[in-house]
Amino acid sequence: MQRKIRVLVGKPGLDGHDRGAKVVAAALRDAGMEVIYTGLHQSPAQIVEAAVQEDVDVVALSVLSGAHMTLFADVLDLMKKQGIGDKLLTGGGIIPPQDMSTLAKKGVGKLFGPGSSTQDIATYVREWFSSSGPGRATTAAAPRRGAAKVAAAPARRASAPKPAAPRARGGSRAARTPGRRTAGGRKR
Repeated sequence: MQRKIRVLVGKPGLDGHDRGAKVVAAALRDAGMEVIYTGLHQSPAQIVEAAVQEDVDVVALSVLSGAHMTLFADVLDLMKKQGIGDKLLTGGGIIPPQDMSTLAKKGVGKLFGPGSSTQDIATYVREWFSSSGPGRATTAAAPRRGAAKVAAAPARRASAPKPAAPRARGGSRAARTPGRRTAGGRKR
């Protein structure tokens, strides 16, 4: 039996906007990956502990607050200290191209900005996993590591976003028309 690629989607810091993270989580799930969404306002330590406990292959962060340089660096450092520095750290948000380059030099994977295609994100994760990952997604299921006790908030499995209720004036065209969506939920 083949094991799915396991992705943890985290929302670090004080940013309370999680629509894009939920859209990406649902898209990765729809692409055949197992997705764990940690919820809002998680610290880097809580995200990394959840990644260790869930034995994920990929950690994806959504950062819209402008604190991306600190948050990605902190999560990457903690991943290395916890022995999961070989896992992919990727993500997206409002991140200037020069900051994306700086983070890439530190070891962060590709970062996606507003309007990125969710299909491109899923393709990137799959390609990274097949070339750099442990290769466990196409082999027999490996036994899970034991989970350590932590004070991290419990992770939740991602579920499909609930469809928007129709508005009195017909709602938005994107809510009525199925099609390809971007990471921010906008129709492409």
